[in-house]
Amino acid sequence: MSYVAQPEQRSWMIAEVAAVPGVRQVIVFSADGLLLTSSEGMDRDAADRLAANCSGLLSLGRSLGRDFGKDGGLVHQQMVEFNGGFLFMRSAHGAHLAVVTGPVVDPKLVARQMQAQVMKIGATHLSSPPRQGTA
Repeated sequence: MSYVAQPEQRSWMIAEVAAVPGVRQVIVFSADGLLLTSSEGMDRDAADRLAANCSGLLSLGRSLGRDFGKDGGLVHQQMVEFNGGFLFMRSAHGAHLAVVTGPVVDPKLVARQMQAQVMKIGATHLSSPPRQGTA
C-alpha cells in the first residue's frame, strides 16, 4: 500500500471495524506515521495527526519491547485509555491499524474485530514496505 491522496477511498478495508458499537474513528498507518487509509467521514487533518501520534506510541512500545521483551521488541498491540475513550492499535504486515472509541465500548469485541480484519485483508492490502532513504 502506498501513500493515498484520498485515504477514504480505501475505507472499505476498515468498514467492519468502524461498524463496531462505540468506535469513532479507524485508520491504517505506516510505521513512520504516514496515513494509509481512514474511516469514512474522518477529517484528513485529524487522521494525519492520529497517524503521527500512533507512530510515536508504536516507537515507544518498540523501545520498551527491546529493553524488557524478547525477539527484538516486536509490538503486537497497544491500548491507551484517555479521558473520554480508548485507543487500540494492532500491528500487521508492516502497517498498523488504530481504532479510537468512546468511553463505552466492549474492548474484547474491538480487539476481536481488529484481529479478524487484519487476518481478512492480510498482507495483500494491509501492508506498507519501508521507505528507502534518498541520500
